[in-house]
Amino acid sequence: MAARPEWDRYFLDIAELVATRSTCLRRRVGAVLVRERRILATGYNGAPTGLRHCLEIGCLREQQGVPSGERHELCRGLHAEQNAIIQAALHGVSVKGAHLYCTNHPCVICAKMIINAGIRAVIIADGYGDALAEEILKEARVAVLKV
Repeated sequence: MAARPEWDRYFLDIAELVATRSTCLRRRVGAVLVRERRILATGYNGAPTGLRHCLEIGCLREQQGVPSGERHELCRGLHAEQNAIIQAALHGVSVKGAHLYCTNHPCVICAKMIINAGIRAVIIADGYGDALAEEILKEARVAVLKV
């Protein structure tokens, strides 16, 4: 029998599974919002509901040669963190005080949303290389832990 995973590993494993629903051609990302060891919402990166996905029509950023981490507005998709926050809001679930488990470190746009949503910690499996995101999360006293 396999060892029982500790909580952070458990929720990051769920975020990895959520990422498999991603429709992004560049990077599959999954996010899980948790409070008191209960899942509040999940999200993965992809186009808004009802729009064609990059899997169907190709990647605009790839077509224009946009490097990873730049020009986020040139993308059809929402980030996993954004989708998790939006799903919680859509269903009337407060995320204040929650922890966000994510397969990657948030970008600066997501970091600002995380701060204003009242999320108090971000637990990640991998980095991303957005120095401004790291800086503002630290300034806002949002803990970032890599597991």
